[in-house]
Amino acid sequence: MISTEPAPAAPESHPADVAERLVPAKIRPDHLQRLAVVYVRQSSPQQVRAHPESTALQYDLRHRAIDWGWPSQRVLVVDQDQGQSAASAEGRVGFQHVLAEVALDHVGLILGIEMSRLARSCKDWHQLLELCAVFGTLLADQDGLYDPREYNDRLLLGIKGTLSEAELHLIQQRMHQRPAEQSQAWRAVQPCADWIRAFGNGHAGAGSG
Repeated sequence: MISTEPAPAAPESHPADVAERLVPAKIRPDHLQRLAVVYVRQSSPQQVRAHPESTALQYDLRHRAIDWGWPSQRVLVVDQDQGQSAASAEGRVGFQHVLAEVALDHVGLILGIEMSRLARSCKDWHQLLELCAVFGTLLADQDGLYDPREYNDRLLLGIKGTLSEAELHLIQQRMHQRPAEQSQAWRAVQPCADWIRAFGNGHAGAGSG
């Protein structure tokens, strides 16, 4: 028989309780007092034209910062490097701007859809990591949230940077290889890429709070 009695009302959620569930434990008040920087980049003008959905996803990261507690006026979108390769920091005004803001202790969080958007050179990547560790700046991508001051996070970020540089090398190498050689090169690196992705997802799930 179908009951006609009204369903019991769901317990009300206090706004503070909702906020506590949304904000990862790594984010502290001192992070929220500084900027959240969203770094937007695609590696060539052709990619910018051909993949507008990727650009939209990167701009949408500002909403994640707001969900984590940053006021909208303290979310800074840096997109001057659209259409430029991350093989080097030279000529990338946006990346240089991010480094300068971190060094001035103005940044609590840097968000990118992937860490490779920020740098595909280990030299540039570790320069950013060192600054973030010194000034207590967090980094976040689609896999999770990282604190470079924590050993496990720093280790994972270092591996991500190394893998990003290796991917760039393979991309450049494939331009000059026959198809069979391309397939062989990718099979050599794919297990490492899969492991990093799986480890990153598991670690992010455990540490985001």
